[in-house]
Amino acid sequence: MNVSLPGSVRSLWPLAFAVAVSLRAAAPVAIDTLEKTASDWVKVRAETTRLENEWSPQRQLLESMVNGLGERAAQLEEKRDYLKAKTAGDREELENLRTANLASADDLAAVEAGLRTLTARLTQLRPALPPRLSAALELSYQSLAGTGLGLGERMQLTMTVLNRCTQFNRAITCEEELVQMDSDQPPRMLEVIYWGLSHAYALDKSKGAAWFGSPGPQGWHWEPLPQASSAVARLIAVYQGNTEPEFVEVPARLGSQAAEPPRN
Repeated sequence: MNVSLPGSVRSLWPLAFAVAVSLRAAAPVAIDTLEKTASDWVKVRAETTRLENEWSPQRQLLESMVNGLGERAAQLEEKRDYLKAKTAGDREELENLRTANLASADDLAAVEAGLRTLTARLTQLRPALPPRLSAALELSYQSLAGTGLGLGERMQLTMTVLNRCTQFNRAITCEEELVQMDSDQPPRMLEVIYWGLSHAYALDKSKGAAWFGSPGPQGWHWEPLPQASSAVARLIAVYQGNTEPEFVEVPARLGSQAAEPPRN
């Protein structure tokens, strides 16, 4: 039986045949691509599984380490809090000591400044000291002039000077000594009796001359006593026990004004 097809349908047969040929040619390419993709996915999945298997024990180890470190940190925090509470009193005491040390340092600086001022005043007063006492304090004054002295050494030397001055001022001292009366004349050996730090009398027995010594604006100075040499000689003799005790009148001065002569 013969079937006749419309002309439009007959014209599509070549196009359909071409599409069918194209699909048959493209089918192998699509299958290869799918196989390669499936193979790559299997490899990735296998690698992922391997890495997960390797990571699992390491993760457990790290988790245990993290837990251990957490427990250790908690123990250390407890120990810290315990030590902090236990040493609270000690830390407070240390803070008090630090504050006291700072205050002591300030006080020490003030003492050192005052001591340096006192040393400067003692140095300025030295020319007014009796010559015998000034000579005895030569070493102490030289040491005080040093710049490398510590506070303790400076205090000790200053107290030495003050104590020697106090002792000298509370006593009457009578000895022979070299006395420089004038700067243009050599020192001479004289008998000198000191009334503390206030004044002194010097006697030259061979020449029958006497002098009165006292501190002045320019330091210690001597002035002649032309009419008092015999009185000064008796005064020294009484002090030394070479004659019977008696009252001896000798010239004296109170400050810048004349005063009644003392009796010994």
